[in-house]
Amino acid sequence: MSAFSVDSQTVTLILMAAIATYATRLGGYILVNSLKRIPPRVESALNAVPAAVLVTLVAPPFVNNGWDVRIAMIAALVFGLRFPGLMVLVVGWAAVMAARHGFGIGM
Repeated sequence: MSAFSVDSQTVTLILMAAIATYATRLGGYILVNSLKRIPPRVESALNAVPAAVLVTLVAPPFVNNGWDVRIAMIAALVFGLRFPGLMVLVVGWAAVMAARHGFGIGM
């Protein structure tokens, strides 16, 4: 078996996941467009989705990783309140590098 061989089960799984993802997105689009007016509770729930996704992405690394990652995330949060996204990435990266290589935290 070469390094580039592909298992048929893997291809099937990828295709099924792609179809399921497309179907749920298309279904949501059709459902929202079929409504004449979005109910207030549904609109509130949809408005909460970005914050919920952000917490889902940020909380596990903050809890499960070392202080180097926590310091970087806190620095990025503080700078994120004032500066644009690229600056936040640079500050987070610099903070984790300083913590790891400058102070020996998290190595």
